[in-house]
Amino acid sequence: MDTYSVLRHFADSWMLLAMLLFFIGVCIRAFLPRMRAAHAEAASVIFRNDAPRRAQPDERSER
Repeated sequence: MDTYSVLRHFADSWMLLAMLLFFIGVCIRAFLPRMRAAHAEAASVIFRNDAPRRAQPDERSER
């Protein structure tokens, strides 16, 4: 057998199984309860440097 056939057989069988197991592992890890804090922090990263807004007086009340 030539090299291409050997590598194609490997990719079609064992590598496919390895990628499937990796994908299932990543999906399981994403939904673990202990990851909740990490997900909450990752979701709020974009707001980390925002200054809190002060309440602006309503423009209609000044008229």
